[in-house]
Amino acid sequence: MVNLINSIFRKLTSPSECLRYPFVKRELPEGTRGRIDIEIDKCIFCGACEKRCPANALKVTRDPKSWTLNPYSCIICGYCIEVCPKKCIIAHKEHYSPNV
Repeated sequence: MVNLINSIFRKLTSPSECLRYPFVKRELPEGTRGRIDIEIDKCIFCGACEKRCPANALKVTRDPKSWTLNPYSCIICGYCIEVCPKKCIIAHKEHYSPNV
């Protein structure tokens, strides 16, 4: 019983371990993979990213030149980023927001 009282008192007097979201946002660590984006002006539309994507979330067409990503199919593995010869595919730390 004494251990329980000590534990309760220690928790009540220590700083909170929780973040006050949405007022305080969590810092994402370096290397976090989130939203995939492309610098379309650098892209040569080779289709290497589409071939490498295990989730078939990418669609690249040469004529007309288009690059589309289905964010709900993407598993954020980063294979498309690794295989891109022009390094025009970027992974941001933030994840997709359903409001965007």
